[in-house]
Amino acid sequence: MNLFDQITEDIKSAMKAREKERLEALRNLKKVMLEERAAKGAGSELTDSESLKLIQKLVKQGKDSAEIYQQQNRKDLYDQEIAQVHALEVYLPKPISPQELTEAIRDIIARLGATTAKDMGKVMGEASRLLAGKADGRDIADKVKELLNKN
Repeated sequence: MNLFDQITEDIKSAMKAREKERLEALRNLKKVMLEERAAKGAGSELTDSESLKLIQKLVKQGKDSAEIYQQQNRKDLYDQEIAQVHALEVYLPKPISPQELTEAIRDIIARLGATTAKDMGKVMGEASRLLAGKADGRDIADKVKELLNKN
């Protein structure tokens, strides 16, 4: 069962369980996935990796919104947004630890033979591809800069 079908099944179970925030989050996700499928062209399906990218995007947007709500002392909206973020995070792979991120990027740098900051684009491309869904892009970029500037 692909991720799109899994979301559809989970919408049904959230409806039966009357889980309002989870249902809202999953319906929004399905809407975004359907829009992405339509943009790709008629009859096309989303791959699981494309679906994961959409989920990551929605999770990031949700966390950013929740942070704004918290700054504005809107606990009601913050709680609602965080509940939806948690409902979506279930579908993402387990994030890697900072130590694992450092090791993975060191390995990529060694494999590509990168030595200076000029090689950052090469390293970022490979790191983003290999660590997609496991680490935030900003964290990857910061670690790549840090490690390349040490050399």
